[in-house]
Amino acid sequence: MSLSSAMVLPLLIVVAAGVYYIYNEVMQFMSKSLVQNKVVVITDAMSGVGTECAHLFHKGGARLILCGTSWDKLESLYDSLTNDADPRETFAPKLVIVDFSDMPSMEEVVAEVVECYGCVDVLICNSSMKLKAPVQSVTLEVDRNIMDINYFGPSTLAKGVLPTMISRRSGHIVLVNSIQGRLAIPFRSSFIAKQMTHGVRPSVLADEIMQTVNRKRTEVMLAHPIPRVALYLRSLIPSFLFAVLGAGVKDSVLAEQMQ
Repeated sequence: MSLSSAMVLPLLIVVAAGVYYIYNEVMQFMSKSLVQNKVVVITDAMSGVGTECAHLFHKGGARLILCGTSWDKLESLYDSLTNDADPRETFAPKLVIVDFSDMPSMEEVVAEVVECYGCVDVLICNSSMKLKAPVQSVTLEVDRNIMDINYFGPSTLAKGVLPTMISRRSGHIVLVNSIQGRLAIPFRSSFIAKQMTHGVRPSVLADEIMQTVNRKRTEVMLAHPIPRVALYLRSLIPSFLFAVLGAGVKDSVLAEQMQ
């Protein structure tokens, strides 16, 4: 006796969902196995994304080098990673103080990072300085500091570990950036100030970073539909997008004046 047509569609949906779930589980398992023994450097490891990446790569058996500006916070992350870990399957992370705002120290930082294992397989640049202010009120000193932390510092570290990648003909440099890098918004002349309402959860981003490394993707964009639509509008009808943004600025200024 054949199934009625009303039963076929729900059955197909259930089967497709099951196949998709199994596929994702297999891919996640393979991703974790592929990072085993790899030397992975994570900057700003104490941030939400940095911490999620640290836990994910540590469970996968990577040899972590955790970087940050606070030794106490790095030690706290170290403890959370090693307390419940099996020392036969994981490596104890190495900790390095990295302050991108102190550019003169970067030469020593690069040397310390490379000295940990003699090479670097994956560099995850996750550091950023965040600011929200009208452009005319931001001093050049602040702009320079932002550029050091968001660009020159990570660039210096990347150039420092590149020779080990080139000599071994293997390696990945991952730059974690905001969608603001592709879409300018008023009051974000230097960088966005806080997590957007429709931002991506750190755990989801960490999973995508691991899969991106293993699948050797060159660019991945994770965003809520609203920012994606804004990007399309920016390309197709920029005048409309600018008009909407301009109206939003006027409303914001008017609201401040009425307070």
